[in-house]
Amino acid sequence: MKSGRKFLSLSTWISIVGVMLGVGVVCFVMALHNGFESEIRSRLLGTTSHISIFPKQTGIIEDYMPLVKQVEEIDGVIAASPFIYYKTAISSASGGDGVMVRGIIPELEENTANIKKDIILGEYDFRPLITEDDTIQTMVIGNQLANRLGVYLGESVILYSLNKETFSRKSPPKLAKFYIAGIFETGMHEFDGQLAYISLESAQKLFKTGDGVTAIHLKLEDIYMAEDLSALIDGILGFKYDVIPWNVLYKQLFTWIEIEKIVLMLGFLLIVLVAAFSIISTLVMMTMEKRQEIGILKTIGFTPAAIRKVFILNGLWIGFGGVFAGWLLAIVAIAIQNEFEIISLPPDIYFISYLPFVIKWYEFLLAGVFTIFICFLAAIFPAHQAAKLSVIKVLRK
Repeated sequence: MKSGRKFLSLSTWISIVGVMLGVGVVCFVMALHNGFESEIRSRLLGTTSHISIFPKQTGIIEDYMPLVKQVEEIDGVIAASPFIYYKTAISSASGGDGVMVRGIIPELEENTANIKKDIILGEYDFRPLITEDDTIQTMVIGNQLANRLGVYLGESVILYSLNKETFSRKSPPKLAKFYIAGIFETGMHEFDGQLAYISLESAQKLFKTGDGVTAIHLKLEDIYMAEDLSALIDGILGFKYDVIPWNVLYKQLFTWIEIEKIVLMLGFLLIVLVAAFSIISTLVMMTMEKRQEIGILKTIGFTPAAIRKVFILNGLWIGFGGVFAGWLLAIVAIAIQNEFEIISLPPDIYFISYLPFVIKWYEFLLAGVFTIFICFLAAIFPAHQAAKLSVIKVLRK
C-alpha cells in the first residue's frame, strides 16, 4: 500500500476513491428508494386503508354496521370504517373541476385514517351549518383542490350527483351546497388535488344510495399481515365480498417502485465494476514495479502461493478501505439530506414534495459484500501474474 513511488501510491488512492464512490452512491440511492417507498406507503395507507371490503355485485353494502362490528372482532384488526366513494363534479364561484367525494362517519374514519391529523386549516367537523334561511352541510377538501377552486374556509361549493339514473331520465343532475369547514394536506398530489370529504348521511342523500355504503376499509396492527388477514376475513364473511389488501389494490405502484430500485441499483453497481478495473491496473503496475522485490522474496523462500496472497490481500485492502469510506460517505450524505431537506421533488409527478431517506443496514452490508467480492476477483489476475514471475529473469535484469 505504501509503495514509496508517488504515481503508484496515487493510483492506489484513486482505486480506493473509485470503490468509495461506487459503494456510497449505491447505498445512497437504495436509501432514497427506501424513503420513497416508505413515504408513499405511509401516506397512501394513512388516507386509504390496509384492507378494503367491496360488494361483489350490487355496488352497495346495505346492512354495513353489523359487518363493521364483525370484522373489528377479528384478531389483528384495529378498526373498521364504512364509506361512500364517488367521482363527481364540483364548482365554486370562480371555477369547477372533477373530484372524488368520500362520505364518512367522522368518528369511525378517525380510527382508520389520518385525515383528522392532516387538517391544516379549519376543523375536522361535519356538523351542518345552520343559518336563518337554511341548513347547509359542511365539507373538508384538499389544499390543492381548494386553490384550484379559489375557495377558503367558510366559502361555499356545489356538488353534483352524476349517476346513470340522472342521464337515462334526461333530467338535470341533483346538486347540493356545502361550506368548507376544513382544508387538509397529505403531501400526496393524488389526494390533495382531487379528494373531498363529506358526512356519510350527506353522501347517501346526494348519490341516492339509501342506507348503504360502497365499501368498508380496515386498519390493521401489522400492514404486512394484510394478505393473510384478507384470506381469513373473506372466509369468515362467507366469500360474499371482495376483500382486497393494500399490496394488491396498489400492486402496480409498488411493483414499479421495486423494479425502478433494482434497475438503478444495477446501474450504479457498474461504478464498482469500473473501480475494479482500476484495481486491476493498479496491481498490474505494482507487479511491474515490484519485480525486484518479488524476485528477492522468492529467493529467500516465498512460494508462488505466498506471492499471490500478498497481491490478493492488497486488492482486498483497497476494497475494504473503499467500502468503509463509501458507507461513511452515504451515511453523512443521508444525514444531511434528512436534516436540511436539500433534495425536493415535484409533487405533481412524484406524489410527494420531500423525501426522507431510510437506511436498511442489510442493504449496506449486501453492497459491501458484493464490492469486496468484485475486488477479490479483480486481484486474482494481477496476483497470478506476480506469482508467475521467474526468479532467474528478474535477478538477471
